[in-house]
Amino acid sequence: MSLSFHLDDLRVFCLAARRGSFAATAKELGTSPAFVSKRIAILERSLGVSLFHRASRRVSVTEDGEAVFRSAQQILEEVGRLGETVAGGKAEPRGALRISSGFRLGRRHVAPALSLLARRHPGLDIWLEVVDRQVDLIAEDIDLDLRVGEVHEPHLVAHRIVPAFRMLCAAPSYLQRMGHPKTLADLAQHECLLLRERDLPFGVWRLNGPNGLETVKVSGALASNNADIVRVWARDGHGILLASDWDVAASLAGGELVRVLPAYSHPADVWGVTPLRSSQSAKVRVCVAFLREQLTRGPYALGGAGSAG
Repeated sequence: MSLSFHLDDLRVFCLAARRGSFAATAKELGTSPAFVSKRIAILERSLGVSLFHRASRRVSVTEDGEAVFRSAQQILEEVGRLGETVAGGKAEPRGALRISSGFRLGRRHVAPALSLLARRHPGLDIWLEVVDRQVDLIAEDIDLDLRVGEVHEPHLVAHRIVPAFRMLCAAPSYLQRMGHPKTLADLAQHECLLLRERDLPFGVWRLNGPNGLETVKVSGALASNNADIVRVWARDGHGILLASDWDVAASLAGGELVRVLPAYSHPADVWGVTPLRSSQSAKVRVCVAFLREQLTRGPYALGGAGSAG
């Protein structure tokens, strides 16, 4: 087979496969949909396969296209590593950097820190995906996932970004009305504000205390998948909240919330998780180091993180 396409054609194809739209791909590349369509057509003719099912506004990858996408990703990664090797690790990090994060962490802390990263390293093309679910880094082509809590997948590489822990807290008005729980088991008799987080089973709270790790099943009239909403409900006196220390630091400092059962907490460090193939990439290394610096002591640092005492 005589292959007559450029590496840039593979890059255009991979981006179009992720976006599912030639128009969206063209917009991101700063070119026209006609140019994208032309480069994809050249790649299809060269490979002798159809890469996309084409509809009026959207395109979807064919079965052959999925196989080409996997190979193209590996080729582009190897080319990137080759460039880093030749440069001896001194080259300015360049290229696409796909990052995912939960809502509040992403919106309040990661996004503004990445704005600073983009200014420092203008060769990076940064995409931030903010989601309320666990992501499949390999299937979704994510370079770095910022997550709270334990990392269980053995095939992923975890970089600790910020040490943190989860704590129980409530508004003084709620505790005046309903009383203070004396033990973790007492929480089953209280209104608890349920937050559906990416790494926690819904309605089950696990905390370390004087007797080691304990688990309690909790319930309440209010629940959400958004930490901002649940925190407002807690400040309004609707119940007891389990939250990361950095997430409620300002409310605790202002007296809007107070700690409940302060002898109980649970590690909830912020991790940067990468697939093995991305863990040694220069752009990922630079991003991890920058986020560790910024989220620890930069202007968008996670306030209150680090001590469970």
